[in-house]
This record gives sequence, C-alpha cells and structure tokens, in this order.
Amino acid sequence: MNSKQATLIGLTAVVLWSAIVGLIRGVSEYLGATGGAAAIYTVASVFLVLSVGFPRLSSFPRKYLLWGSVLFVAYELCLSLSIGYANTGRQAIEVGMVNYLWPTFTLISAIAFSKQKANLLVAPGFILSMLGICWVLGGDQGLDLAGMLANIQDNPLSYGLAFAGAVIWAAYCTVTANMAKGKNGVTAFFMMVAATLWLKFFLGGHVGEMTFSMPAMVYLLLAAAAMGFGYAAWNVGILHGNVTVLAGASYFIPVFSSALSAVLLHAPLPKSFWVGACLVCAGSILCWLATRAKKVSKATKASEQQAAAEG
Repeated sequence: MNSKQATLIGLTAVVLWSAIVGLIRGVSEYLGATGGAAAIYTVASVFLVLSVGFPRLSSFPRKYLLWGSVLFVAYELCLSLSIGYANTGRQAIEVGMVNYLWPTFTLISAIAFSKQKANLLVAPGFILSMLGICWVLGGDQGLDLAGMLANIQDNPLSYGLAFAGAVIWAAYCTVTANMAKGKNGVTAFFMMVAATLWLKFFLGGHVGEMTFSMPAMVYLLLAAAAMGFGYAAWNVGILHGNVTVLAGASYFIPVFSSALSAVLLHAPLPKSFWVGACLVCAGSILCWLATRAKKVSKATKASEQQAAAEG
C-alpha cells in the first residue's frame, strides 16, 4: 500500500467520525440512551476485533492499561450519553459541538503539563474556540449570554457530560502518551465501554424503551461501523499515509459532523450555528499553529501520536 492510498483510507475515518453524532442520536431514539449506546459499542467491538484484532494485553504497560482504560471508558460514556440524553436533534448536534473542544483542550494540556512551547497564537486560539461554543449555544441569536444560559439550563446533564468528555479526552491524550509505549488498546477499551453500559442498563440506568425495527438495526450497524472502522481506517492512515494531511482534515470534523447530523436528524441549523462551528475549528487550528511555531517537545509528539492513533 502506497502513501496516497493510506492517506485516502485515513480520510475515510474523518467522514465516518463526522457521522457519529447523528448516528448515535438515531440509535438512541429507537433503543434509548443507555441501551442504544451499549449496543453500538458491542457491535463496534466486534468490528474492531475483525479489522484490528485483539491485542495481547500482557505486553501492555500496566499504567497504560489502568489509566488508559479509566479515561477512555469515561470519555466514551460522556460522549454517547450526552448525545443520547439530548432533548432534540438540534440539541444533540450542539452537544456534539461542545465535545469537539477536545483538540483545543489537548493542546492546552500539552502546554501546561508536557512543557510544550507555544507562541502567543495559543491565546486567541483558545478564545476563538470558547467564543465559538458560546455562539453555538446562543441559539438563533448567535452570541447571546442569556440565550446560552437558558439553553444549558434546558438540559444541563447533556451539556455537562459533553464538556466533561472534552476535558477527559484531553487528559487521556496527555496522560497516556508516554505510558502507552506505542501500544493501542482501543479494541479492549471498546469492550470495557460496552460492558460498563450494559451494567448501567441492567442496574436500572436505562432511559427510554428499546424498540427493535429495521430502521433501528440500520442505524445501529452504521453507528458501530462508523466507530469501529473509523478507528481502523485512521490507524492505517497515520501509520502509512500523510499525517499532516490527516491532522489538518481532522480539525474540520466539527463542521462536517454538523452538516451530516443536520441531514440525518432532519434538524436545520441557523447561520449563527455555522459561525460558531467555524470559530471552533479556527480556534483549534490556531492552537495547533501556536505549537508548531516552536520546536515540538518529545512529550507533545508522543501525545499527538497517541491522540491520532486512538481517535
């Protein structure tokens, strides 16, 4: 496989991941927030075993297995349940946008905890990302503090989980970067997520009824494929393709995701939302450029490689 082919395969992961918000929401409408998420991660685990394989965990560093599994499971729970608990399709898209603060938070974490050097672009980058989220949450009026607070108060659980997820994934990328030693435990971690969700389901933490039907099964298979095969395709891309092209494309996932989700969920989005989504992307890119302007530290290189390897 040559570099161009690997890069194209890696780019399919960007498309697949961009569809995740809409697909998770679609599954939750039929199978409920918890049951739907549990089913998605169960099927996705099967896809990962078939495409990536199951790793030999005995060869993994113990610290990575411990902290990696805890943070990974916590993030995926926050991601799936925040979307599933959303009251409407549009709210699910907004929640997904909050989750996409993780690239900015990851770079800020690298600067704060991994001694990554950066120039002054990091400040406007962070401000733009946060401003973009405020713009998205302000509703049709755009940047509107009262509207944003009212929107959050309508469903603080979903927005809170999405924000927590962004912080947790940034922590995962930073904390586990040096612990992993090149290992990728995504298949095992997905199985842990599925087991945790089923435990929550059987302990009575299920919201909504599970209604199996042909549309439900189609959404389930598509969501699981987007997650499972997305990770597999991304791994091929970063191992054999052009990492710079893939990294650049990944920063536009918030816009791609919003567009696909709006179609899948039949949820038209106002112009103010797109302004906010573009600001989030621009903020992430500025933060990335701020670190690229200086010599990248070994810790940050490891952090970026780990983030790329695992989504």
